[in-house]
Amino acid sequence: MKTFLDWSAYKDAGMGDAYADIPKTGGDFAKAVAVCINSGLCRTHSKGVMCPSYRVSGVDGHSTGGRVKMLKAALNGELGALPFADPELAEAMDLCVSCKGCKRECENEVDMAAIKIEYLAQRQAQTGPSLRTRLFAGLPRFLHRWPWLKGLPALRNRQPWLAALGEKALGISARRRLPEPATHAFRAPEHGAAGEIAREVVLFVDTFTLHFEPDIAAAALAVLNAAGYRAIVAGAAADDAEAGRPLCCGRTWLAHGLVADARREASRVLAALLPHADAGRPIVGLEPACILSLRDEHTMLGLGEPALKLAQRILLFEEFIAKEHTAKAFALEFKPAAGTTPVLVHGHCHQKAVGAMKSMRKVLKLVPGVTLRRNGARVFRRNGATRKG
Repeated sequence: MKTFLDWSAYKDAGMGDAYADIPKTGGDFAKAVAVCINSGLCRTHSKGVMCPSYRVSGVDGHSTGGRVKMLKAALNGELGALPFADPELAEAMDLCVSCKGCKRECENEVDMAAIKIEYLAQRQAQTGPSLRTRLFAGLPRFLHRWPWLKGLPALRNRQPWLAALGEKALGISARRRLPEPATHAFRAPEHGAAGEIAREVVLFVDTFTLHFEPDIAAAALAVLNAAGYRAIVAGAAADDAEAGRPLCCGRTWLAHGLVADARREASRVLAALLPHADAGRPIVGLEPACILSLRDEHTMLGLGEPALKLAQRILLFEEFIAKEHTAKAFALEFKPAAGTTPVLVHGHCHQKAVGAMKSMRKVLKLVPGVTLRRNGARVFRRNGATRKG
């Protein structure tokens, strides 16, 4: 069996353990699947997030351990000639939301999010990608090449018959409102902050922020500049064959098992950002699913030591500010505004999986008037706080 991701980190997993129950085929991927010891923690409703689909359905096969059981059957040849196309396995894997909760909360750190990428890649190899898969995976390229497509989600949201057509043709629930791209994508200013510059920092603007929430990128840039940094918005390398197209982490391709396409995007990112890493510049990003891909899945794409080096240099925006504040290098003071506003912060599942919520809480506490209280969910309360600059 030829695998699409690099599973060599698991080459010694379970070796010498008579109870490891490593599948007959799959090599190191099979060992990654077999690290599950069936403790049942993923089939509980205790503190934590694992496993979301099981918590909703209560079906054993929708838990991390249930998926492992079916994957082992597939790798042991028990699911027929096209094991990765098995309907029961497909249902279980499709309901995995790739939250990475198991990687953090499971005793043996089962990485079902990465396992799902490999599973999808194997399934695509056996059945071919569907129109839906190609549509969602290719969204970063489509939005750049054909900007007029940005108007389609809004049109579909306002026309019930189009929503119904989308449900029938692409399986997109007609009851679900689609995110609508902004009228204009984020554009980096031609000049950075003026005056004396304390330090250079690179801002990586992901596809979602670029096309859907450009104000977030503009706000991040304003904060960095106001704090005295020279913020450089990352762009494609000069020798990039698609130098005019914005960088993309490849998350949409990874999420649909199109690993070769994801690797091409990752290579573009690596070529653009590695020189900044070599120069010692911090690289900061905004969207957890994208930025944490560079620290996690990109190291499994066979891109070697450079990918590992970049993974050590890239930070989420709040991680960077927290780190700089701890080092007494972040001098910007935040200004509170009049009024009291309760703010509920729902952390991204990937932030929770890597422990990045601590930085989020620390940065929010820098805003005067913010207090943290526990009442089921974590709630930050602030006095209408805004930032200087």
